Amino acid sequence: MPDSFYKKLNIMYSTIEYLIKDRVAYITLNRPEKRNAFSPELVSELREAFGIAELDPGVRVIVLKANGKAFSAGADLGYLQSLQENSYEENLEDSEHLMGLYRQIYILEKPVIAQIEGHAIAGGCGLATVCDISVATPESMFGYTEVKIGFVPAIVMVFLLRKIGERNAKELLLTGKLIPAEKAVEFGLINFVVNGENIEDAINEISQGLVRETSGNSLKVTKQMIGRVQDMSLDEALNYAAEMNAQTRATKDCMHGIDSFLNKQKPKWS
Repeated sequence: MPDSFYKKLNIMYSTIEYLIKDRVAYITLNRPEKRNAFSPELVSELREAFGIAELDPGVRVIVLKANGKAFSAGADLGYLQSLQENSYEENLEDSEHLMGLYRQIYILEKPVIAQIEGHAIAGGCGLATVCDISVATPESMFGYTEVKIGFVPAIVMVFLLRKIGERNAKELLLTGKLIPAEKAVEFGLINFVVNGENIEDAINEISQGLVRETSGNSLKVTKQMIGRVQDMSLDEALNYAAEMNAQTRATKDCMHGIDSFLNKQKPKWS
């Protein structure tokens, strides 16, 4: 699709921004006056933007970031209040809408990097949970505060248990406490802590490393396998792994990578 398409598309969004640069799609939460809190419109626009980025052959990596002082404060309190008037069926439909966003990011065929500057709380922390790599500033705080308002961190729990295990997940989910970025690294919730003045350079280094040094097909298959093998028995997982190993050997990317290695050249990934 031509660049003009994305420029027009960017204008149409009201809660996010969408930009492509050097084969990286930047999706930016843009409700700074609401601390980038979730709303049905924000969730819908995020799902659309991630879908476009996944299908765009010119995009290899996606970066999720935010404008303003907070990465995301979770659900908009005004919106939460309005949900009390919903029927069960309406609340289920709304919950499935959010579930769809988290699942979409988690299984997306391309790597998703979170650039977290400011607090990531409740649903906002959920975004950090489902991204493949998360980088935060030292001032950022993380937590799932749902239990403190009589709610439950139901959807994110499924992904958090996979990511950090039962012990750490219970501590965060049951207490509702906020933890600093360094502690979030210890828990395995995020990957790196970088000072604010250096975080864009760090994100660029990671994203361009993926663009230039890795096979797009290999990233796709590896993400797919990570998502699937955890639900399999040992024998099922090993058989599946052997099948994927054999299939990948026949791909153009694998042949190009091996030829480049044998010829002592760096592969050029499309």
